[in-house]
Amino acid sequence: MVRHTADYGERVPKRKNTFSSWRRRAAQRAVHAGWAWVQRTGSVTADRPGRFRFGALGTGTRLAFPLGTVFGEPWIRIGAHCIIAEQVTLTAGLMPNLDLGTEPILRIGDGVVLGRGSHVIADTAVTIGSDCYFGPYVYVTSTNHSYDDPHQPIGKQWPRMDPVEVGPGCWIGTGAVILPGARLGRNVVVAAGSVVRGAVPDHAVVAGAPARVVRRWTPDGGWQPPLRTPAPVPIPDGVTPEQLLALAEPDEAAAVRTAEPDSGA
Repeated sequence: MVRHTADYGERVPKRKNTFSSWRRRAAQRAVHAGWAWVQRTGSVTADRPGRFRFGALGTGTRLAFPLGTVFGEPWIRIGAHCIIAEQVTLTAGLMPNLDLGTEPILRIGDGVVLGRGSHVIADTAVTIGSDCYFGPYVYVTSTNHSYDDPHQPIGKQWPRMDPVEVGPGCWIGTGAVILPGARLGRNVVVAAGSVVRGAVPDHAVVAGAPARVVRRWTPDGGWQPPLRTPAPVPIPDGVTPEQLLALAEPDEAAAVRTAEPDSGA
């Protein structure tokens, strides 16, 4: 049986261009190092605000680079030790270059974390309490469209505005939407993808679109419905990293004992 030369050619391994491969690795390292430098240099802090003139920017707070849309910053006050992730939009007012008066429009407390790609749109007052944690792509707005006039395009009708308040200690899940007029109490959990409007009491868990209270804690009744898993145990003071690593390793002896059949003794 005669084999074509092309068949043999397909099986011959191609020679690896070591020099080209080395250049690609070097270029990759250079790109990564350059981008890390750009991120460090482009981030916004109280010591290095760049072109931004926030009404307040607390110690230890950092707005990661690249930023999302930011305008109306003289009416934005951000507390200390906040983490504002990449591509987060923070706006005060309907558009840039407006005079919004003497009072701040957007207030963000201390220790707040805003996840990547989140938006906080404060056309009227928006307040986020201290120690709130927002997952990625959370949308908070004090403005909603109106459609009262059936003859006008919705985008050309004057919007409705209502202040928004997120109490301290809240946890807002990925992709949640906080609508105008929402007032979240203290230590509220908002499930991922929920759409929140209206008042939410303290120590509540809300989920759904529109979001509804699915669990709540009260001093008299505790958690209702009851929690299905025990509370996590904090790491005791004085535990070293080596001890934590030892705890994380599998106990082979225990695994062997578990696998042994019961002798009935």
